[in-house]
Amino acid sequence: MAQVLEFKLPDLGEGLTEAEIVRWLVEVGDVVAVDQPVVEVETAKAMVEVPCPYGGVVTARFGAEGTELPVGAPLLTVAVGETADGRPAGDGSGAGTAAADGARDGASGGREPAAEGSGNVLVGYGTSQAPARRRRVRPAAPAVNGRSRAPEPVRETRPAGTPQAAPGARTGRTAPADGPVPVISPLVRRLARENGLDLRKLAGSGPDGLILRADVEHALRAAGTQDRTETTAATAPAATTPATPAATGGPARSTAGAASVTRVPLKGIRGAVADKLSRSRTEIPDATCWVDADATELMRTRAAMNAAGGPKISVLALLARICTAALARFPELNASVDTGAREIVRYADVHLGFAAQTERGLVVPVVRDAHTRDAESLTAEFARLTEAARAGTLTPGELTGGTFTLNNYGVFGVDGSTPIINHPEAAMLGVGRIVPKPWVHEGELAVRQVVQLSLTFDHRVCDGGTAGGFLRYVADCVEQPAVLLRTV
Repeated sequence: MAQVLEFKLPDLGEGLTEAEIVRWLVEVGDVVAVDQPVVEVETAKAMVEVPCPYGGVVTARFGAEGTELPVGAPLLTVAVGETADGRPAGDGSGAGTAAADGARDGASGGREPAAEGSGNVLVGYGTSQAPARRRRVRPAAPAVNGRSRAPEPVRETRPAGTPQAAPGARTGRTAPADGPVPVISPLVRRLARENGLDLRKLAGSGPDGLILRADVEHALRAAGTQDRTETTAATAPAATTPATPAATGGPARSTAGAASVTRVPLKGIRGAVADKLSRSRTEIPDATCWVDADATELMRTRAAMNAAGGPKISVLALLARICTAALARFPELNASVDTGAREIVRYADVHLGFAAQTERGLVVPVVRDAHTRDAESLTAEFARLTEAARAGTLTPGELTGGTFTLNNYGVFGVDGSTPIINHPEAAMLGVGRIVPKPWVHEGELAVRQVVQLSLTFDHRVCDGGTAGGFLRYVADCVEQPAVLLRTV
């Protein structure tokens, strides 16, 4: 007898409580294997293909593309095992229907049978219960002939000032009925979807008509200009009479500035970053110390390594190598604070996060076991994770679990910063731009390659002496890379 199992949206990583369905990879009636990806979802951090832990026939899907679901909400149901007539689930004309009926009955409150799945929904993920969050789909429709219908997505209202999609257009979809829209980037699709823009109406400026982000932004600006023009024309007579305190019963308010105000929802990656930074500043009593260092010898060392042949070594990789050596000498900073237990948790392994700016915003990919890698391996891993970050394909596992962060804000052309610690870590090393500056070298004024280094640390895990010692060791290694060779 076939068993109908419900697969719920799994826990997708630290702090992620919901995900948006971007694309279904299976249809109702399809046969799926254990751990086969069944849906592509977008979290506040990455695009993820979610594998199903059960093998069998898909009998129901919950949520249309564009629907946002909380962790723990049903994704789909799968008929596992054999039907009453001994055939595999989904085999024959009656099996699939019977399985689908059972799935709908189970979704409406039936008892879920016990069965074994792979257990590997996503590496490192659990299937915890959903938090008390609103699911943006309609509740199940009233029962018809003893069966309940699958929930339908709630229609989203269009914010004022955004372009109206053409009648009959399917907003929130990535492809029209007559063929795929020439869009590669999921960021472009989401930008159009959130603003109600029908991509089928755009002519792409990229190769072979590819729709780029600039095309979408241009269309939104043009639509915004048209909306403002229509609003001005409609309110022109009223605007000729200025408001006065006597006429309104209160202070005069200008209506001219109302159209210039833009409200941007704090959601998606921007919302996740806001929540995490706010929590960091609320919980962590941070302090910052900094020092200027002569990086001339470090740059010469890198040039010599790259001249020897083989893969090119990045400056970031050399700084990461210095970081891991410094953390071995000052393990207090490779830690976090368990506020509930009132304990400092120190880590033997260094999982090094690094800040990467992308179109989706700032993300912090994590290089696992950075302390075991040489400069060549670090360079390759930084390059791989950076490319995945820009493409929006980082997995939650690649964005969580860091123990220390390296922030190279010099790429933005600035010298210094006092960054906010990446909660729940205890410290972050900041690196400014490396530029020629006057410097006293061996008792004489010379032009040297100078960099500012800063360390922001959790004052609960250590005092200024430890933080200063860490930063001074890093600066010594930058100024004389041979120091690193003598101490590791």
